[in-house]
Amino acid sequence: MNKKTLYIILGFIVFAALARLLPHAYNFTPIGAIALFGAAYFEDKKWALIVPIAALFMSDLLLNNIMYASYYEGFAWLTGGFLYIYGSFALVVVFGYYLLKKITVGRVLGGAIGASLIFFIVSNFGVWISSPMYPLSIEGLIACYTAAIPFFHNTLAGNLIYSTVLFGSFEWLRYKYPSVKLVEAES
Repeated sequence: MNKKTLYIILGFIVFAALARLLPHAYNFTPIGAIALFGAAYFEDKKWALIVPIAALFMSDLLLNNIMYASYYEGFAWLTGGFLYIYGSFALVVVFGYYLLKKITVGRVLGGAIGASLIFFIVSNFGVWISSPMYPLSIEGLIACYTAAIPFFHNTLAGNLIYSTVLFGSFEWLRYKYPSVKLVEAES
């Protein structure tokens, strides 16, 4: 991958992470799309995990300490449930790595749906296991997932729209400007 392409990929991720600061419906965010995008386009898979998670962390810092500062005493580094949120994000990267070895419209859409499901399952399991709102029983788990269904629609919509924008824009850029390439041509 040439430096120009690397900087473009980083720019797309930063742009999407900063989009979290815009007013939006609950869970209508680009985090799943960022994880899939990084998994698909970083050649070095450690960066496919590190860069999107760093973008999530930095945007969390901005959100928690600027937009939601009134909910915290002092500077908020991480919030409750972060292990499940970041864990689901890491799982989406791994999922994207295997699914998106070849970029097609169907795979990107499938990735967005899969990312939404992974986030829903993992993050709400975290709510159930760590929150006193639900009893630690099958009934409590079902109640937790049931209460989360209205938020799933926004997660799915955000992942579908942001994946379309990120992947579509980057692939259009690669088509329009052939110097934006992922693998250096062999000599």
